[in-house]
Amino acid sequence: MRLRRSVSRRSRAMYKGSRIQTLYNLLSIVFTMLLIGILLYTVSELPVMGDALHPANNEVAAHYLVHGARETGALNAVTAMILDYRAFDTLGELCVLFVSACSVYILLRVDASRKEEEVEALDRRYEPWNDVILSKAFLFLVPAVFLFGIYITLTGHLSPGGGFSGGAIIGAGLLLYLNAFGLENTERFMNRIRYRRLNCGALGFYFLAKGYSFFVGANDIKSVISVSDQGNILSAGLIMPLNVCVAIVVSTTVYAVYLMFRKGGFNT
Repeated sequence: MRLRRSVSRRSRAMYKGSRIQTLYNLLSIVFTMLLIGILLYTVSELPVMGDALHPANNEVAAHYLVHGARETGALNAVTAMILDYRAFDTLGELCVLFVSACSVYILLRVDASRKEEEVEALDRRYEPWNDVILSKAFLFLVPAVFLFGIYITLTGHLSPGGGFSGGAIIGAGLLLYLNAFGLENTERFMNRIRYRRLNCGALGFYFLAKGYSFFVGANDIKSVISVSDQGNILSAGLIMPLNVCVAIVVSTTVYAVYLMFRKGGFNT
């Protein structure tokens, strides 16, 4: 009798689990088809490629090029577009970078059951502790890379460059420093807590800054942050601080993703 009850309960549980799985599969198919339909409808509404009469191919681009410098204070038309006219698109891209780093961390993080000594022993294979030439050369190279990345970031509204380019250069500098001087030295200024604070702070400031900018613009309110003489380092209003935010997210994401693939996470 007990055996029959046990088998009956197990059968009911399996039947219930199969029903839930079937429902999940159906909902997945419906959601996927709905998403495909939305994307296809969106693509069908896009202008024909190269259609000179469509506003997206003439008026918008012409406005960016003709009025961009005056309205944004940025001499670099690309920076004016991605950090002013279409700044929330860039915010979405930054969120994608942050989420991608989090996803890599979830997939590649080191199992907590593994001993710390074992992880460190594996990681030492990548650290050139005794490479004197590499360490001495990077003492001069790494500061130059950081300085160049900062320059590209801060002058992105005046010349080719910006937060994405500068952030990639700074991220490369972090990787050079990591491989030359080891993880312990690198985590003196770039650890898990600092990574979170930098990314959350940069994304939060970006959202608030452009939220304020779009709010005052949509309601025809005079902004307290105005553009000044073109060609000045502070001429573009919020664009330079936003470039700094972009550089922070890009550089820390480059460093974090590399570290995840290398050893599965930060030490501290």
